[in-house]
Amino acid sequence: MKRVGTAIVILFLVRSAGFAQPARSAQPRGTTVDLPVDHSAAQTFLAHIRAIAATAEREQHGMVSGSDGWLFFVKELRSLSVGPFWSEHAAKTSIASNPEYADPLAAILDFNDQLKKADIELLLVPVPAKAAVYPRKISNTPITREAKTDRLIRFDLHHQRFYEVLRKHGVDVLDLLPLLAKHRNDKSGHTYCRTDTHWSGRGVVLSARRIHEHVRRRKWLQDYPRQSYARETRDVTITGDLARMADEVSPRTETLPLVFVGRMTKSGPAPLETDRESPVLVMGDSHTLVFHDPTLHAKGAGLADHLAFHFGFQVDLVGIRGSGATAARIALLRRGDNLKGKKLVIWCLSAREFTESVTGWRKVPVIRDGR
Repeated sequence: MKRVGTAIVILFLVRSAGFAQPARSAQPRGTTVDLPVDHSAAQTFLAHIRAIAATAEREQHGMVSGSDGWLFFVKELRSLSVGPFWSEHAAKTSIASNPEYADPLAAILDFNDQLKKADIELLLVPVPAKAAVYPRKISNTPITREAKTDRLIRFDLHHQRFYEVLRKHGVDVLDLLPLLAKHRNDKSGHTYCRTDTHWSGRGVVLSARRIHEHVRRRKWLQDYPRQSYARETRDVTITGDLARMADEVSPRTETLPLVFVGRMTKSGPAPLETDRESPVLVMGDSHTLVFHDPTLHAKGAGLADHLAFHFGFQVDLVGIRGSGATAARIALLRRGDNLKGKKLVIWCLSAREFTESVTGWRKVPVIRDGR
């Protein structure tokens, strides 16, 4: 598949002057860094992204090239810029094949209610769009007037609003964008892959630690038996999925520092297996599998592995390659165990799933007939 060059970015004219004074964003539960919000700048940026995505879709490209070798998934750009996508807006913005399953809000609230009735806690962990964390890599708009301090103005306005709606309905949402943006240019590595749709090993390490910080004071967790695991950092060369889209014949590679977790052996940490009996279940899309499933670049360095390191015990995992929206909950239903023994469900999936899941957001009766 041919790539769409940076000419798309350069040729699109955007308004770059007269940005409003940034307002300080509220600090909802689940954020760790206060990011300024400039609605004028954000709307300009989103319009730019929307134009890039629309051009790529017309030309039937799945990815676009940004600056410095960064590649971006067109569906993710569309999702970031499509506007409000829940409730009455869902049918107009979702690509779900059945309009009845277009609304993510109804399905998420239904799942949260099922878990609450079974005394299980849900933590929703959307993985932000790469372009929202690395806006300068996709857009030549003067993104922030605070460039010298490398601070980020928040641009995912619609996702941020959606998380507020979910919280008002009692859903615990952990917003990772401030964290991943703060560390996006760390010397120890970027928080996203340059040439792949997923977060990087660095992004996984930071996110796992933040998830643990968010829940670690639960009494049941403090009382649960713990053990220690080892960690080891190694460089791994990957061929990203976006790199394959850009050049199917000779895709370029990318080398990442990955932190591997496991039981220490003479040859290094031996990867952990997931535990069906664990009180913690991780579910979602391929962000739960990357660097954990050996078919997704590596084994032993994924989200489940690093959560096990912090929790001190292995976690259960239901990861779906493709959509983590409905398919992941159907997989839980097929287990037929009503999530017996679970205390915490961590639902981690790409934020683009809110609009880009073809199967949509069905209500799935994961828990039936009590416990």
